[in-house]
Amino acid sequence: MKITVILCTFNRSRSLARALESVAVSRMPEDAVWEVLVVDNNSSDETPQVVREFQRRFPGKFQYVFEPTPGKSNALNRAIRATDSGVLAFMDDDVQVDPEWLQRLTEIFKDKEYIGAGGCIFPETGFVCPEWLEASQRYALAPLAMFDLGRQAGDLHEPPFGTNMAFRREAFSRFGEFRRDLGPQPGSEIRSEDTEFGMRVITGGGRLWYEPSAIVYHEVSQKRLQPAYFLRWWFDKGRGDVREHGVQPGTKWFIAGVPLYLIRRVVVWTIRWLLSIRPGPRFTAKLSLWKLFGEIEEYRYQARSGRQHPRITDSATESRT
Repeated sequence: MKITVILCTFNRSRSLARALESVAVSRMPEDAVWEVLVVDNNSSDETPQVVREFQRRFPGKFQYVFEPTPGKSNALNRAIRATDSGVLAFMDDDVQVDPEWLQRLTEIFKDKEYIGAGGCIFPETGFVCPEWLEASQRYALAPLAMFDLGRQAGDLHEPPFGTNMAFRREAFSRFGEFRRDLGPQPGSEIRSEDTEFGMRVITGGGRLWYEPSAIVYHEVSQKRLQPAYFLRWWFDKGRGDVREHGVQPGTKWFIAGVPLYLIRRVVVWTIRWLLSIRPGPRFTAKLSLWKLFGEIEEYRYQARSGRQHPRITDSATESRT
């Protein structure tokens, strides 16, 4: 069973070199057939030269594809079509993978019951959580792409994050490619292209595995460790949720294209924000408020565009609180 590691990149040649160095020394069984496919999403830096150097050092192990259409989903979909491997694993250009990452992540595919897998994403060494952030909240570090469900391996009932996940090729035949209206692209930082696909697999009956020993270390820049970055991330997450899920079932009342229930939630979270004293809970309330603002902005955008709102299922409503 051939495995291809897919890495999409855009103008990050320095961190790309570190990422490729980490995956190049992966400890795989001697009979394993695997490669790394780098998709250059129209970079203007030294990305091609970086990849060529790894191709020189590791003949036959690194492949290069150029995707001129901007947008991460375009790059991901190009990668899927560019390889015929039975298993596709995904990593980003700003991570370093553990030497046993690839083997641990893909071992589960010996069991034909599983179509996908995800592992842990930890911050790089030296990371200190800022005081204004409630680290105890389930998705407090999601803007930093952290994913940790504990030390117990087992069935995965939520989508893995895109820099540490793997799927059988048949998953893309059965459930489609990554959505192009999601994922970072010029002029938009709306993400969720990875988790939307994972949720599509789960709701379609695909079985996923969580492997905590498959570890990725994510770079955390000082730019991201700022309140403004977290606020913007959750604002864009709100927009992405509306694109992914649509309107809650039974919604009848709208104001300027915005569901009335969102207005009520804004009032509730504004009060919580204003009444919170401790920095952590206060900022958590503010993040919830900014996510609601993002949802409202997306509804207004869709109303201006003349789009109809899809209806979400009851099982998806809890992610919208």
